[in-house]
Amino acid sequence: MTALVQHEIGPFTIDDWHALPARADGSRLELLEGYWLVTPPPSGPHQWAEKQLVNLLDRAIASTPNALYAVGGIGVESGTERRTALIPDFVVLDTAPLGNSFGAEHVRLAGEIWSPGNTAREQRDKLDACAEAGIPFFWSVAQDGRGPTELVAYRLDEGRYAPATSVRLGDGPVHLEESPAPLELDIATLRL
Repeated sequence: MTALVQHEIGPFTIDDWHALPARADGSRLELLEGYWLVTPPPSGPHQWAEKQLVNLLDRAIASTPNALYAVGGIGVESGTERRTALIPDFVVLDTAPLGNSFGAEHVRLAGEIWSPGNTAREQRDKLDACAEAGIPFFWSVAQDGRGPTELVAYRLDEGRYAPATSVRLGDGPVHLEESPAPLELDIATLRL
């Protein structure tokens, strides 16, 4: 479960977000339209799936002519006017991941692994924030207590995400084009 924290002095800025110390408990603090969004530490199945997705993306982008980097849990700044800085579960960057946050213009793909406690509004707000930031691809991953059950791959189309490919548990390997490099994905390989 996540919580949107509205402080009486907000809205906050990306500079405020950068000024915060690291969270000792492993939770993530994001900034959505100037207000804090606190997410508890990811579960073991969540972290396993994230690792597998980053590895899968890493193998796929290795054959691309441009240098791309698949990483997990890194900050993405959507611009100071939006006052939004998110920490997607995994991203593909077109710049070396030197630092702990990057402008959205360097993100080719962002992905979120949703826990059952994530609200539909939070999912929509993050999807919309990534679309407004111009990130070409977004992956939305639903999970249960053992890991992912479905992945929906979106492609940016005229400033909004359009769902293009859905992969469900039991489908077997499915070809995905909604990525900086095409790849095959089987949800079963992401589960414990």
